[in-house]
Amino acid sequence: MVLSRRATLGGLLAATAVVPASAQQWRPPRAMNWVVPFPPGGSNDTFARPVAAHVSRSLGQPVVVENRSGAGGTLGGMVVARARPDGCTLLVANSAQSFATVVYPDSGFDLLRDFAPVSNIARVPVGLVVNPARLDIRDLAGFLAAARKAPDTINIGSSGLGTMPHLAIELLQRRTGVRLMHVPYRGGGPALQDLLAGQLDATFQPLSTVASYVQSGKLRALAVATPKRESVLPDVPTFAEAGVKDFEVSTWYGLFAPKATPAVPLDTIHAAVQAALAEPDIKRIWAEQGARIDLESRPAFGDFVKAEVDRWSAIARTTGLPME
Repeated sequence: MVLSRRATLGGLLAATAVVPASAQQWRPPRAMNWVVPFPPGGSNDTFARPVAAHVSRSLGQPVVVENRSGAGGTLGGMVVARARPDGCTLLVANSAQSFATVVYPDSGFDLLRDFAPVSNIARVPVGLVVNPARLDIRDLAGFLAAARKAPDTINIGSSGLGTMPHLAIELLQRRTGVRLMHVPYRGGGPALQDLLAGQLDATFQPLSTVASYVQSGKLRALAVATPKRESVLPDVPTFAEAGVKDFEVSTWYGLFAPKATPAVPLDTIHAAVQAALAEPDIKRIWAEQGARIDLESRPAFGDFVKAEVDRWSAIARTTGLPME
């Protein structure tokens, strides 16, 4: 079922997420509005809408998912930052917002200053893949050796300047000292197509997107940027196993409220989201998207977000950003 741009989600799913009794002190006084700061049909929608349906049922109010795109997600973010801090207007952010202050310095957007982290929603791991017809390389060590032997000659694509794959390339160069030729595309799809067509040597891609190509031999995965191996490609080592420490990259999605929102609404919404993530239909959808479900406390999610902002903002400042 395709939902409209401002679709009310209450009652769409049969399963009900059960909120623990300790978090049942608050109920939304009106319909909730979850702002997705990107166009309709993207990954933010894919992960936000099923969770919103469960939260709507468990908290007894409609949840409206609204797409407000522009300026790398900062326009929709500012709509939420200026909203009434009563728990009824939330932002569905992703990892791109962790360094948006650097990419769009005039936007007035700051994820740590303007928002209170509520709950994680999904984390999608990525891996480094190459076209074996262009690069006769078997593993990450061979890739790095080739890059050191001929700096700036291995073409590695990204989904665009100021995106997470772009910063993953920068992080790889920083961790290993190699120099690669970055080729920015307008999205991850075109980069993948050129990789498959033999016009590109390598790229960072979500594991779920490239798994079938790796299994068929069209692409070769050299390493996954996760703490442990992923079930979708169990034979592919992590970067740490392949010799590159402190290299973890994922596209993550989470829920945020205006900074002044009281703790009780935040805790209640967090509990409802975490309960939704434990539901079988959510687990199935996430598995189809190659996403991880990490059940964690609200403070733990806040610590994760701060670490992401600190790390990626520092890297973004070294890449020739901001963008005009």
